[in-house]
Amino acid sequence: MNRKGKVYFDNLLAGIIEQNDEGYIFSYDEPYLKDEASKPISLTMPLRNESYRSKTLFPFFDGLIPEGWLLDVAIDNWKLNPRDRMGLLLAVCGDCIGAVHIEEIKE
Repeated sequence: MNRKGKVYFDNLLAGIIEQNDEGYIFSYDEPYLKDEASKPISLTMPLRNESYRSKTLFPFFDGLIPEGWLLDVAIDNWKLNPRDRMGLLLAVCGDCIGAVHIEEIKE
């Protein structure tokens, strides 16, 4: 399964998060990296040309997913599996609190 989302920081495209059969990949967008005013999306993911790779969803992105009753509402409304962290991220993080939001890339 291959799913992707555009990651925005302060409404600027900062990069792409992707899930594939091997795990998760986050890559900063090249124009975002070239802009001297750009900031990292997280202190744990400093700006760099190389992609970040992980077998599990990066803690920063996992932390964007709501918890408690708000998570229950999202699971019920979108009929999502609570263990499908990428599905939850793409479904509910289009309007996150804070500077980062995610928009699903539909293929």
